[in-house]
Amino acid sequence: MEMAKCRIIMSLLLIVGILFQGCDSDVKCRNDNGRAVDWYMLYKLPAGLSYMYMDKSTRGWELSREKINSRSGTLANTLKPLLDFYDNKSVNFGYMLYNDQPPNGMPSASYGHSKGVVMLDEQTGVWLSHSTPKFPTYRNRDFWPTSGNPNAQTFICVTYPYSEFKKIGLHLKYIHPYSYDSAIPTTFHEELRCVAQQKCYPKLKPWSFVRKLTSVKGSHFFSFAKYTRFGDDLYSGLIVKYLKRNLYVKSWGRMRHRLPSNCSTSIPHHVYNVKTINLNGKFFRDTVDHSKWCVTPGGVWTCIADTNREVSQMRRGGGAICINDGKVQKAFSALISRYEHCKPASPP
Repeated sequence: MEMAKCRIIMSLLLIVGILFQGCDSDVKCRNDNGRAVDWYMLYKLPAGLSYMYMDKSTRGWELSREKINSRSGTLANTLKPLLDFYDNKSVNFGYMLYNDQPPNGMPSASYGHSKGVVMLDEQTGVWLSHSTPKFPTYRNRDFWPTSGNPNAQTFICVTYPYSEFKKIGLHLKYIHPYSYDSAIPTTFHEELRCVAQQKCYPKLKPWSFVRKLTSVKGSHFFSFAKYTRFGDDLYSGLIVKYLKRNLYVKSWGRMRHRLPSNCSTSIPHHVYNVKTINLNGKFFRDTVDHSKWCVTPGGVWTCIADTNREVSQMRRGGGAICINDGKVQKAFSALISRYEHCKPASPP
């Protein structure tokens, strides 16, 4: 009798375990080992496929044993729900891929200068913001575009609860991204659906948007977004006014009309252009580094962005995701090898 009771109890525990496992969301940021993480950042090195990795558990940047295009690396593990969806069309799953330089064609410059991946189910979701043109490739398990090999790139992935995607949808509304592939169920947040369908953009002031976002593990981030009618630089016109500290900004070095470092008295703090990076002992210039990020020296803020400091991009939507974390700030500050000083003011 006792043995029979034990079998029944074990069977019930097994069923409960299976049910809980089935209810656990697969849509999460994942590392090289496939383990779920609250957030991570990647820095792909130029001239190849190697990348540095950092999350809450690391002591800063670590060189990944994988390549950025590996089917067992961080990006592949994170994108797995999307790649599986292409085959099985899961019911309670939604996604949106946006990129101002999509895999096929080139959208109007009226769309935001922004690149990212949104994936979610009814429990959790992933927002992966990055700087890589044509990524991810269109409905292909070979998700990495070979055009992404020459230059350095940055990625930030955060796992959020489902409820936060209403605010993420509003952020995307302001940056007005070019959505080149999407499938958002009708029961999901309308803010995401209308952006994915390219129907939503701000109609009234203010032309900028700042919100606090909280990850599934309680990490706090701030999203900064500007619409095209904001008409100013993302960094000197928006971010520096909120963070109230000097900024060192790394953006693409091959812009036609790049904005110089800004020490104007019209902004509360200075904004400096980072020119040379030292990553894992390798020095390279901003002309081979397509990443966009900024860091506060002597502070605790780091932002991964999608917009360059360039005249034409003052008139385009774009944004950044910022974290208040001393370890991350230290890791990014250590990358700066050389920056552009402000030019002396002209005599009256």
